[in-house]
Amino acid sequence: MKFIISSTVLLKNLQAILGVINTNNTLPILDDFLFELTDDNLTVTSSDLETTMRVIIKPDMSEDNGSIAIPAKILVDTLKTFPDIPIAFTIDMTTQMIEISAGEGKYKLSGHKSDEYPRTPSLDDTNAVQFDSTLLAYAINKTLFATGNDELRLVLSGIFCELTPDDVTFVATDAHKLVRYRRTDVTSAESTAFILPKKPMNLLKNILTNQTLPVTIEYNRTNAFFSFGNIHLICRLIDGKYPNYDAVIPKENPNKLTIDRHALLTSIRRVSIFANQSTHQIRFRISGQELVLSAEDIDFSNEARERLSCAYEGEDLEIGFNSKFLVEMLSNIDTVEVRLEMSAPNRAGILTPVNSENKAEDILMLVMPVMLNK
Repeated sequence: MKFIISSTVLLKNLQAILGVINTNNTLPILDDFLFELTDDNLTVTSSDLETTMRVIIKPDMSEDNGSIAIPAKILVDTLKTFPDIPIAFTIDMTTQMIEISAGEGKYKLSGHKSDEYPRTPSLDDTNAVQFDSTLLAYAINKTLFATGNDELRLVLSGIFCELTPDDVTFVATDAHKLVRYRRTDVTSAESTAFILPKKPMNLLKNILTNQTLPVTIEYNRTNAFFSFGNIHLICRLIDGKYPNYDAVIPKENPNKLTIDRHALLTSIRRVSIFANQSTHQIRFRISGQELVLSAEDIDFSNEARERLSCAYEGEDLEIGFNSKFLVEMLSNIDTVEVRLEMSAPNRAGILTPVNSENKAEDILMLVMPVMLNK
């Protein structure tokens, strides 16, 4: 098995799928890339058993089809040191020895038999939906930060994706904060819902952010298959029933605060430095057209207070929030102004963008209050 390929082209494609490989794998073969040469196409696969990514590259020259597993770290580290030059791979299929020739250098390393590599799951009885890559990356970006990390509540560690003939909705929550991102310009012929795991969504977001191309998602009861450009990603869906997110969103919120997003974000960042570093509690005191933010850490006698102008409808209100959650949410809204709707100090607050330019987009963020120290 032999092929010649540009070092830059190979490195770029390997780096796109490298994130799948874990640092401590239970199976040593999962530290490898699977290289398969067939009909002038080079397919490289990485896997952690739950997620599999594949990239298809056209080498400059190839002969003798075959497949071999090549240690990922040593290969990527070597490729990083090369300028953009052609590299020749010569693989002895009997001994699994790999010889790499680049310029005046020759490098040898030992590969592994390809039949030890886990098989890519096949997709049967699938339905499909197509997204624009920019839209999908945006939807993942707006929800991923709100997913949970509790291994005992695995369903909350992923993004809930709900497809209907009217719209598509992405939801993420960790039981303290919740984000619902809805698009009416993407629809599905059939209504369905599934939970996408965090790791493959992170990988997708990073690859898709700087590209504009169609992404096809095929899915069945157990797996989702993402296909775009020369990259394919298959991930196992999270098994379980997602909580009824709509039931926790308060519908009656008579107290409405409208404020400049950047001013609020920078004030919270400053004031929260003086908050208790375990609770991150920040106090909102709203009356008239004025918002007073305050935080204190009694153990160190630290305290901070800032006054902001705002537009407010409703009764005077004092409510506490976790400043870390608010900073994350405000950082993931793009509009000049935001609206915070509240009903009572012990009920969740609803954060939404004001005057969003995209009418097909609907973002709602929910944050649970924290008990205020009197």
